Amino acid sequence: MPSKQDKPVGETLEQPRSPVGEVSRLAERLFRDEAGKLVATLTRLFGVNRLQLSEDVVQEALAKALRVWPYYGIPENPAGWLTQTAKNLALDTLRREKTFLGKEAAITASFEQDANAGTIAGAAFQGAAFEENEIRDDQLRMLFVCCHPVLAQEAQVALALKTLCGFSTLEIAKAFLSTEASIAKRLSRAKQRLREGGVPFEIPTGPELCARLEAVLQTLYLLFNEGYKASGGERLVREELCWEAIRLMLFMIEHPVGNQPAAHALLALMLLNAARLATRSDEEGNLMQLAQQDRNRWDRKLIAGGMAHLTRSATGDEITEYHVQAGIAACHCTAADYASTDWKQILSYYDRLVRFNDSPIVALNRAVAVSNVRGPGAGLAAVAGISNVGKLKEYYLYYAVQGEFEFQLKQHEKAAGHFRKALELAELKSEQAFLEKKVRSCRGGS
Repeated sequence: MPSKQDKPVGETLEQPRSPVGEVSRLAERLFRDEAGKLVATLTRLFGVNRLQLSEDVVQEALAKALRVWPYYGIPENPAGWLTQTAKNLALDTLRREKTFLGKEAAITASFEQDANAGTIAGAAFQGAAFEENEIRDDQLRMLFVCCHPVLAQEAQVALALKTLCGFSTLEIAKAFLSTEASIAKRLSRAKQRLREGGVPFEIPTGPELCARLEAVLQTLYLLFNEGYKASGGERLVREELCWEAIRLMLFMIEHPVGNQPAAHALLALMLLNAARLATRSDEEGNLMQLAQQDRNRWDRKLIAGGMAHLTRSATGDEITEYHVQAGIAACHCTAADYASTDWKQILSYYDRLVRFNDSPIVALNRAVAVSNVRGPGAGLAAVAGISNVGKLKEYYLYYAVQGEFEFQLKQHEKAAGHFRKALELAELKSEQAFLEKKVRSCRGGS
C-alpha cells in the first residue's frame, strides 16, 4: 500500500502542511547534495548506457517532492525519500522494456543487498539504503566515466558537472563562456558517445588513468569556483559547493589513483581560498574586495592545511596550472595586510600561468597584478593587449576592472562609463550593489 506521501494531491487538501518556499529551498539544497550521489549509484546498477535514465528519474523524483511535500509534509529523511522514489521510478521505467525482464531479479536483489549494507549519508530510509563508502566509490567511478577519452575534454568536464555535481546547463555555459544551447548539444552528444562506446563503470588503471585524471581535476576546480563566486542566484558565495568540491578532493587524494602532486596542488588552492570565504561578503551579502576583508577572520587551520598540501604537491617533477594558482593564493593568505602583499611575486606567477592557460579571464586577472606593480596605466595597457578579448565583451569584470584603473587615474567620467556597462551585465545583487556604489563614487570624484 503506498505511503501517504505517494498519494496524488487531492482537491480536498486546502492548506499545505509545509510552506512552499521552505520546500523549494530544501529541494534545491538536496538536489545539489544528493543528485550526484543518486546518479552515480543508479548508473552503477543500471549501466552507463542508462545514464540518461538515471538523470531523468532523479529529476522526476525532485519534481515529485515539490508537488507532494507541501501538502503531506517534509519527510523525516528527505534524502532517503528522494533516493527511494528515484529507485522506484527507474524500476517502473525499466519494467516496461522487454530487454529488462531477464535482469529485473538481479537488479532488485542488488538494491536489497545495498539496503542491508548501511545508510546513505548515515540515515536509513524505508529499508533501502547504500553504504557511504560505496557511494563515495560510485562518485569517483562516475567522475572517471564522464572523463573517458572517447569524449573531448570540454565535453568531459561539462558532463561531469551536469551528472555528478548537479550543475544546470546555464551554469556550465557561464563556466565555459558559452551558450546554454551549445552546452545542451554538447551534453547530448557526450551521452551518445558513451552509449555507443560501451564505456564501463570503473576507475581506469595504467596510462589511461593519467589521461583522465586531468579532466577530473578540472571538473572539481570548476565546481569549487562556482561556489567561490556563483554565476547566478541570490548569493555571491555558495559555500556548500566549495565544501562539496573539497570533500570530493579529499577522498580523491585518499585513493591511490588521486594521490598525485597535481591533486594536492588543487586541494591546496581550494583550502587557501576557502579560508577567506567568511569575508568574501558582508552581513548583507554585499561583495567585499580583498583590501576590505578582515584578515583576522580568515580560517588559519584551512590556511595551514592548504600550505601543507602545497608542500606535498612539490614532490613531483611537474608543475601544473594548479601549482601556480595555489602559489598566488598562498601569497594572499600569508600577507599580513593588503599593503604588504607581494604583488611582484604574484605577477611572476601570472606570467607563468598565462603560458599554461591562454584564457582571457586569466589575462584579465594578470592585468590586476600588473596594475598593482606598475600602476593603473600599465594595467589598462595589459587589458588592451588581451587576445581573444571578444569572449570578455559580456563579462562584467572586464568593464569593472577597467573602471577601477580609470578611477585610480582620476578619469572619473571614463570610469563611470565602464562601471555602468559592468552594472548592465552583472547578475548578482551583491555585484550590482557594489557597482552602483562605484558609479556614485565617480560622480563625487572621490
